[in-house]
Amino acid sequence: MKSAPSQYGLGRENRADNPIVGKPKHSRDLAIADDYACGVCAIIPDYPPEKLDVKLILEPADDETRRVLARLDLGPPFEIITAPPVGPRTKPKALNVGLAFARGEFTVVYDAEDVPVPDQLRRALDVFMAADDKLACVQAALTIDNTTDNWLTRMFTADYAGQFDVFLPGLAAMHLPLPLGGSSNHFRTAALRHVGGWDPYNVTEDADLGIRLCRLGYRTDVVASATYEEAPARLVPWLKQRTRWYKGWMQTWLVHMRRPQALVRDLGPAGTLVFQLLFAGNVLSALVHPIFMAGLCYAFATAPTADAVPAGLAPLFIAALLSGYASTILPNAVGLKRRGLLAQAWVLASAPIYWLLLSLAAWRALFQLLHAPQRWEKTEHGLARTSRLTGLSASS
Repeated sequence: MKSAPSQYGLGRENRADNPIVGKPKHSRDLAIADDYACGVCAIIPDYPPEKLDVKLILEPADDETRRVLARLDLGPPFEIITAPPVGPRTKPKALNVGLAFARGEFTVVYDAEDVPVPDQLRRALDVFMAADDKLACVQAALTIDNTTDNWLTRMFTADYAGQFDVFLPGLAAMHLPLPLGGSSNHFRTAALRHVGGWDPYNVTEDADLGIRLCRLGYRTDVVASATYEEAPARLVPWLKQRTRWYKGWMQTWLVHMRRPQALVRDLGPAGTLVFQLLFAGNVLSALVHPIFMAGLCYAFATAPTADAVPAGLAPLFIAALLSGYASTILPNAVGLKRRGLLAQAWVLASAPIYWLLLSLAAWRALFQLLHAPQRWEKTEHGLARTSRLTGLSASS
């Protein structure tokens, strides 16, 4: 989720799914609430309504959302709960409030603006029913709906395609730790409670929970189902969102590295390596990227000057940059192809520019980690100009 307050949905009976849904992030998100009742209405027609118990968790001061929900006059299976005015005003704090009221065997988290495909709960349930109790979570793929809004949303779409259609399925197939997405994760409620729910102080609580599940002996899998999300189409909202993500990855790395030997014992050598690549590797590569770029520019600028650059420096910088670009461009291109969006792959040619923006977000996250570790900068939604989902519905 992109904002602090959140909403939930919880199932009543065994083999029921518990949709936990995010609160509208901004007043303009209220149009989303009107259309989808916070996303869950998109799945209710294809799931027994008597097995749904939807908890909408609101912050005490969120009067605007409360008025909209009153206007919608939601009956069963919806229920509105007010989060206590204590502790951080974060999504994971609100998720823990909802978890305390969960009555179903399974629980799923959705963001306010999400639109899951109608049969997602059934597909996730099929995965759970085919596994043992050690399967604690099933992650559905997140995909961007407003892809063609502009360059930024196209890059976001490529990022998600690489992450959810290539990277996470690969990790799941190898039984390695998965950094969960903040939405469309379906949990076995007992396992979620056993690991203590979400860390209310971590601003990417999903990634932390994915590692914690693995450390405590649980598995995470993926399901072939999609949830459509709206990506920020403007630079400032995008920067704030990425800042929070980088800050949360830093927090997650610091928390789990407090006892490195225990981490290796819990995750094993391969899992520990994946953990380091996912969190330390992603953050460090973003932080050092402008330094490498500056070094490369310096090497080229001073190349005519004798003894100005140590021998072999320029090839080293070039190799490092190209390998870094390839590590993201190739999976993203494969993901776009699998998602049926290969026509958008041309945007990957601008990866160097995008990486500079990622570096800016990483350095901003480092500053916030030191001065405002729990700051949760909200992302405004309801601003999309295009919709892939609408186009798919019209063509079906």
